[in-house]
Amino acid sequence: MIRNVGNADGVIRSVLGLVLIVMPLLFVPVIEWQGLWFYKSLVVGFILIETGFVQFCPLYRMLGVDTCRA
Repeated sequence: MIRNVGNADGVIRSVLGLVLIVMPLLFVPVIEWQGLWFYKSLVVGFILIETGFVQFCPLYRMLGVDTCRA
């Protein structure tokens, strides 16, 4: 698997993924996340964290994007 996510991009993805996971969990009583929005946020958050740590994004590969300096 060839890396196509750079270090800065990976950090941004990981931080955004953590935000998408933590925010719904913290503000469930306040915002009252209902139904699929809660689960969609968790799934997208986990995907962002995973692609940030592995430094490979299948969508980047399909689009021909490479933010990793080789």
